[in-house]
Amino acid sequence: MRIDALVKLPPGRWCAHAIDGNLEIMNSKKLSLIALALSLLCGAAEAKNTVAGVDKGLVAAVESPSRPAADRLRDKYRHPLQTLSFFGLKPDMSVVEIWPSAGWYSEILAPYLSGHGHYYAATAAASLPNASDETKKAVAQLRDKFAADPQRFGAPVLTEFRPPLKTAIAPPGSADLVLSFRNVHNWIAGDYEQAAFDAFFAALKPGGTLGIVEHRGKPGETLDEMKKTGYVSEAYVKALAQNAGFQFVAESQVNDNPKDTKDYPKGVWTLPPTYELGDQDRAKYLAIGESDRMTLKFVKPR
Repeated sequence: MRIDALVKLPPGRWCAHAIDGNLEIMNSKKLSLIALALSLLCGAAEAKNTVAGVDKGLVAAVESPSRPAADRLRDKYRHPLQTLSFFGLKPDMSVVEIWPSAGWYSEILAPYLSGHGHYYAATAAASLPNASDETKKAVAQLRDKFAADPQRFGAPVLTEFRPPLKTAIAPPGSADLVLSFRNVHNWIAGDYEQAAFDAFFAALKPGGTLGIVEHRGKPGETLDEMKKTGYVSEAYVKALAQNAGFQFVAESQVNDNPKDTKDYPKGVWTLPPTYELGDQDRAKYLAIGESDRMTLKFVKPR
């Protein structure tokens, strides 16, 4: 096979086609030259594919100067570009974020989806009679933030989530992607973790994805330990998803933190950004960084 024939092939297929060619009939010197040329061509193709595969819109949303400076400082712990790419986020999706709180991820998701997609912010249930003032204030602030800059955020839809009373996070079977960041331990504390995963399954389309980021506990942790420390067993999260009907797809190491020993006086809240111990050993916990986190992808079967 000639080199000029190889360059006409789609990127990423040069090497495979070269192997299928008749290179074995050439003498060793020519073969070496061909191999060098192929190496350069394949390397160029891989570089081109890597660049072409980056979602420039998502990069722009992550790197936007409109994001609060304090939020961007935490990118080194949360890896939003890699995390959202792993979950398969696309600009035309219907995406539900569970309990966005002050909106760390909504600062990325809402602008990114504003052109062709739909963003649902499934907030804590401020409308319930027993909702705390803190919950009501947080939801109002998020709503006001979106309303103040529709050109940037588009028109996010705020729904409420608090199983079993509030589970209509999006129209049934409408969402392409449901995302939760560091929430599972709260649902365990409220004893409604399975109801939460059941709600996600109901909201997703067949073939839709559930993305979970959660503080990773040590294997074999009991429910009482999870409630006390905020660290959750990875096996337990997978069981909750599978009990709801999901299939496990893959996990990413992007949010792993091997420095996290998971044995602190105030559990995961000892670490940044909470610093439950205040200034006590603050430098030590800052050096550890935010918690070790599982990053899990599940799919609703078609």
